Parts: sequence; structure tokens; C-alpha cells
Amino acid sequence: MTREDYERYAAAFNARDYDAVFDFYTDTPRMAFFGIEIGTRQQLKDFYSFLHSYVTETITVEKFAGSDELAAVEGVIRIEAFRDLTREVLDANGMEQFFPIARGDVQEMRQYIHYHLEDGKIASVGCALVP
Repeated sequence: MTREDYERYAAAFNARDYDAVFDFYTDTPRMAFFGIEIGTRQQLKDFYSFLHSYVTETITVEKFAGSDELAAVEGVIRIEAFRDLTREVLDANGMEQFFPIARGDVQEMRQYIHYHLEDGKIASVGCALVP
């Protein structure tokens, strides 16, 4: 995966084109982050459709390293709420580990994202927040 490939992936994510995002993945990826596990196209659509019905989330890539087997990204994830995402709503949707965010609030988080690749596609994803 090249930086240009990843920039296309990030652009699809930022545009909420979940099918184009999933096209970067193998048929059965392993995505696990912050207690969420996603392994199918429908799970990806369900998770992000729900989350993005409350917030605008964008990826800004600052550093990228890639090879045939892995890609590592350091960047800023910006989340801006356009609706209140309350504790009750999060809990009801199995997202107890997420923090509520009120309409108009903005959170920016530095993340390290690590992708394992198989045949040019993302097979697994892990990420960590940087304090």
C-alpha cells in the first residue's frame, strides 16, 4: 500500500462512501478498535452509519509508512457532533466504552493505526490513541 492508496482510502472514509472504504479490505477482515469488532461490509456500514448520524469524523494523515505487508499511519481524527450523542444512546447501541459528545463539541485525537495487508488489501486493523 502506498501513501496515495491510503489517501484514496481516507478520502472515501471522509466522504462516507462505506462501500468504497470496504473495497480496500479483504472479504473477511479483522477490525478491532476500542472494543468494537467489524468483520463484514454490513457491520462496517452499520457501525459508521450509526456513528456518522451524530458526528462528522475526518481523518488527517500526517505520517505514513507502507510495504506489501503492512501500513502504519499517524494522524488526527477529528470528531464534530451535529447531534447530541448521549450516554443512553451509546449504551443502547453497545458502545459503553465511547464517550458522549454534545452537539457543537469537537474532539481531536492523535491516533496510530496499524494495517496488516494481504494481496494489497487490508486484512486487519488495530489502533491506539496517543495522549
